[in-house]
Amino acid sequence: MAIVSETFDKAYYQRYYFNPRTAVTTRAEMRNRAELIAACLNYAGLPVRRILDAGCGVGLLRAPLLRRLRQAQYVGLETSAYLCQRYGWRQGTLQSLRSRERFDLVICYDVLQYLNVGEARQAIANLARACRGALYFGVLTSGDWRNNCDQARTDHISGLRPASWYRRELNRHFQSLGCGMWLRRGAPVTLWDLDSAGAAP
Repeated sequence: MAIVSETFDKAYYQRYYFNPRTAVTTRAEMRNRAELIAACLNYAGLPVRRILDAGCGVGLLRAPLLRRLRQAQYVGLETSAYLCQRYGWRQGTLQSLRSRERFDLVICYDVLQYLNVGEARQAIANLARACRGALYFGVLTSGDWRNNCDQARTDHISGLRPASWYRRELNRHFQSLGCGMWLRRGAPVTLWDLDSAGAAP
């Protein structure tokens, strides 16, 4: 069962983003993430004019991305009514995204673990439809919960899926570049054999 948007209220973001003792990330970490994304796009030679940050949260990627991708326009999509009112994001959900707009870069980080299987599969299809270039994708997996994350700083979510499930679904539309970066199949970019993560021999 997906967590409804009312869960993502002021108290939630105060705990996981604004309180340094319980925050799940830092501005420095997100700045480094933006540097990685921009470097991959520049290396691939993919110009970025439009960015969709789907599930953008408090928008920690916005400023560092726009510093590196200076020609880009940023659109933040959020389900949280609190964040949309506070930051002016576009309100909506990934599983119901029906926009005709296309984006050179789509970001979906730490969102799909809150959706059930059907919703997550629909969200990935919608991300693919919105993306004409590259996707940066990250999600808390069942393996991450067991082995990697600080459980005291992470909200417990039932029904976490393994990484293999996400790879299988994403591979229908994208080709992995590694480090969370995926290239939309058919994008006008030359991808060298060894630049592709997990390519068939």
